[in-house]
Amino acid sequence: MSFVTTLGRLFRTTAVKLTLVYLTVFAALLVGLILYIFTMTDDLLDRQLRDTIDAEIRGLSDQYRVRGLTGLVSAVERRSVAPGASLYLITDFAGNRIAGNIDSLTQSLLSSADGEARPVFYVRLGPSGADESRPRRALVRVFVLPGGFRLLVGRDLEERTEFRAIIAQAAQWALLVAIVFGLLSFLVVSRRVLRRIDGIAATGNRIVGGDLTQRLPVTGTGDEFDRLSASLNTMLDRIVDLHEGLRRISDNIAHDLKTPLTRLRMQAEAALRQARSEDALRDALQATIEESESLIRTFDALLMIARSEAGSAVVALSPVNLAEIAHDVAELYEPVAEEAGVSLTVDVPQTVIVDANRELVGQALANLVDNAIKHGALGAENPAVSVTLTDAQIGAELTVADNGPGISPADRSRVTDRFVRLEASRSTPGSGLGLSLVEAIANVHRGQFKLGDAGPGLKATLVFPHDPKHAPQDRS
Repeated sequence: MSFVTTLGRLFRTTAVKLTLVYLTVFAALLVGLILYIFTMTDDLLDRQLRDTIDAEIRGLSDQYRVRGLTGLVSAVERRSVAPGASLYLITDFAGNRIAGNIDSLTQSLLSSADGEARPVFYVRLGPSGADESRPRRALVRVFVLPGGFRLLVGRDLEERTEFRAIIAQAAQWALLVAIVFGLLSFLVVSRRVLRRIDGIAATGNRIVGGDLTQRLPVTGTGDEFDRLSASLNTMLDRIVDLHEGLRRISDNIAHDLKTPLTRLRMQAEAALRQARSEDALRDALQATIEESESLIRTFDALLMIARSEAGSAVVALSPVNLAEIAHDVAELYEPVAEEAGVSLTVDVPQTVIVDANRELVGQALANLVDNAIKHGALGAENPAVSVTLTDAQIGAELTVADNGPGISPADRSRVTDRFVRLEASRSTPGSGLGLSLVEAIANVHRGQFKLGDAGPGLKATLVFPHDPKHAPQDRS
């Protein structure tokens, strides 16, 4: 891999981008702060220079007013040799120096003696009167005195120039330090962040390769990467569950639906071969239709169960009276119970309103009643099935109980699995999807489906929450 490619990958990383952003923001703030300090300090120094010049002018004006030109010259000569002296110059009308510590100035400046402060270049006289020769900058004010004499008062700008240089140097060092610390922070961040990202990417590649047992690393620090890894791990667990459910349902369909499909085909072939009359063909066609309807119901149940497990089942909910549904289902199954010699009783209040889907609730209750009549009450001396409805705090509980042999606690945990049929029910028709469908309908309503001991017999309870939007969904 070339250096350019490596560098390109490096600059595409989040660590580099964040470092550049932080470095840019920090540098901008630092430069802004330095510029602010420089501007405010420069303004302060400029005001101090002007105030000093004004004070010197006021002092010399007092000398001139009291002692005249002679006193002014004497004062200028005295002040010119003082340590840290300001700049002074007295000239005649021709521009010849009379007194002061400035060698010379341009005639144009002396001619424009309007008292305004302006920057100029000058040559300063040393203590011995010799020229220092190096031009310097100063801020001066020039006044015209009686007789054509000129008076110049000013301050050297060398200190302010040095101050600006110091500020510029400080800004350069500050930017250099910011860059160094930015690079150090990049090295630290990149090593930590990139190591975490590389670990996540490596795990993700293994998962993409088909190893669904892999999980993203969680260090326990609680940072953003840990939260992301935890969320993705939860998603992976859900995907594994869905994948396993899809595998199971595929296996079940291939295994348990093959027989009815084969039987359906054999019935059709037998009808074609053996039927000698129109009535025989009609009976064969009717049997085929009934078998097809059974297969359709099985597929519908499987679809509902799969959607419930995937969390994608969306049904229209509306206020329904569970008591009415219980009475309707009991009325529907009274002839079936009477034919089987089973006593069917209903004990429900007049009204229990919940948000639910009437058709699905009726289907679930019908499955429970049908199972209780066909399987639950078998072997009892006086077989009986009861349907009760109570309005509890957690929600409305719709219960179907029988007095048969019941189901052992070990079998209750698996009886709601698809295509699971216990030994006692293998001699009776059925697909083994009834209780699975009931549990799926409960999950769709964000309710619960529970199996318990009726003492004797089995008790199957559907719990419908009063507020299905906020009720916990039981996927056990």
